[in-house]
Amino acid sequence: MSRYHDAYRFSIKDPEAFWLEQAKRIPWFRAPTRALDYDAEGHARWFGDGELNICHAALDHHVAQGRGEQIAIYWDSPVTADRRRLSYREMRDQVARCAGALRDLGIVPGDRVVIYMPMVPEALIAMYACARLGAIHSVVFGGFAPRELAARIEDAAPRVVITASCGVEIDRIVAYPPMLREAIERSAHKPEACLIVQREHQRDACQRGEHDWHSALAAATPAECVPVRATDPLYVLYTSGTTGRPKGVVRDTGGYAVALHYSMEAIYDTAPGEVFFSASDVGWVVGHSYIVYAPLLRGATSVVYEGKPVRTPDAGAFWRLIDDYQVKCFFTAPTAFRAVKKADPEARLLAEHNIRSLRALFLAGERLDPPTYHWLKAHLSVPVVDHWWQTETGWPIAADPLGLSPMPTRAGSATVPVPGYAVRILDRHGEEVGPLTQGSVVIKQPLPPGCLVGIWGDPQRMREAYMSTYPGYYTTGDSGYFDEDGYLFVMGRTDDVINVAGHRLSTGEMEEVLGAHPAVAECAVIGMQDALKGQLPMGLVIPKDGFDGDEAALEQELVALVRERIGPVACLKQVLVVDRLPKTRSGKILRKALRHIADGEPFDVPATIDDPTSLDDARAAMGRARPGADS
Repeated sequence: MSRYHDAYRFSIKDPEAFWLEQAKRIPWFRAPTRALDYDAEGHARWFGDGELNICHAALDHHVAQGRGEQIAIYWDSPVTADRRRLSYREMRDQVARCAGALRDLGIVPGDRVVIYMPMVPEALIAMYACARLGAIHSVVFGGFAPRELAARIEDAAPRVVITASCGVEIDRIVAYPPMLREAIERSAHKPEACLIVQREHQRDACQRGEHDWHSALAAATPAECVPVRATDPLYVLYTSGTTGRPKGVVRDTGGYAVALHYSMEAIYDTAPGEVFFSASDVGWVVGHSYIVYAPLLRGATSVVYEGKPVRTPDAGAFWRLIDDYQVKCFFTAPTAFRAVKKADPEARLLAEHNIRSLRALFLAGERLDPPTYHWLKAHLSVPVVDHWWQTETGWPIAADPLGLSPMPTRAGSATVPVPGYAVRILDRHGEEVGPLTQGSVVIKQPLPPGCLVGIWGDPQRMREAYMSTYPGYYTTGDSGYFDEDGYLFVMGRTDDVINVAGHRLSTGEMEEVLGAHPAVAECAVIGMQDALKGQLPMGLVIPKDGFDGDEAALEQELVALVRERIGPVACLKQVLVVDRLPKTRSGKILRKALRHIADGEPFDVPATIDDPTSLDDARAAMGRARPGADS
């Protein structure tokens, strides 16, 4: 453990020297001579005088170093029965042509490009092409409905949108261009052009302002990498906040590259040439960091999977992928293995595959529940690591640092803070608490490289959302504690964001949809514990006076409305009509009380509550809801 402790102490005591040392591991056009500055808002900015291009560092550099024929990505699509492999040289060449096509459409450094794509190689190519030009990409998860896509287009104001003719799922084809056209119609901002990847499963005739991907790339002259400052934005990634308005997390280029490369060594213990598999989507932060950028920065091979193991009837999909591609390090969400455990409780399908290549399994996105942890430990002979991080941080806050000093893991714990993160537990007064005392999990300034540097278009919002509660600290929004040995236990959210299968979703966003229905007077959305997905949202609505319609029909209509406006990703499958909701005297709905009732926990009625009998209504509603929660 001394190697970890030495690195951690060094990173906290002298962060500038520590991160300048790590910066030497990536190729720069102009190496930084200083590490840490602060912007006008007082937020840490790293490697301010350095210049690089992350596409060059992840692709061109490796080709120049003689790794051009090594596989950069394996693409595996069980839903289309198709596979592809792209070498580093092939990736570089296709990215350069895509960058040339974007340049032909007018893209210059600093422009935004929205990418609304399924899990296909072209999604990664598009992201790297933006980075090659110094443009800023904003990837929107393909499961979002037109309304959500429109909100992101309006906020990011992209010059170009890149999409595909369709996404392929287990039981259906999803047409993307109609959803994109509806989103553009809804948005006040109108992109100048759209680029469409035509897939053979369903094609879409390009309309005015739309261009065929393959034709555009064939006609383009390959573009070279544009040097950018380390502090220039690489991407904007939207995460749901507690107000319902999406927050565009801004990630810079240099700090992100350095942090990701360091994490591949220190945490994931992955060397150049080895295979790394993250079962996520490029629309989420895990996909950005550990499908697209980190493995290739390290010179490793990334597995890109167009499939949803949680929904597939093949509970052996993970084992098959590890076997086929000789995966060394595998990363997914606990939800996925809860589904595998449910379908194959004795892990009989594991015996059908050779997974001797696997050296570690990492899980994140939600707390790894002890039953699933113990099931995995019983069937695997490799470390099972529950590590913890956020969209905002971009890479792990706490983990078992396998590349430094592997430690015994403990059920329910994310192990220890990663070098660079000064994690503290504070009480409600901002005082640091001792071991085994639960409080707010915070990170003392400065945040390490790779973390968010702002909120797109709203420089004050980062301070208000993350820095104002405890001055001098970044507030994670999670509660937790340290044990006597320094292991960190993260227990859950302290705000109104719920975690559904590793996806953070805003209850406020769903309440906005429910409350807009003409029959609804008031509503609340809370997260209920779910054996498979960790949490599932449930809506409670009070109809307007005089409502004499069918309650069951209203409930079904509201579920369909959320699915239409936010998308299936919301997973809202249950809405209940109730007479009252518990409120304070000032009129604020007591969501904490509702959460306690939903979880079946005892709850003392606070003195501030206006009508204690409304808690009985809530309890009755939860009683009706509980049988359906497990479904």
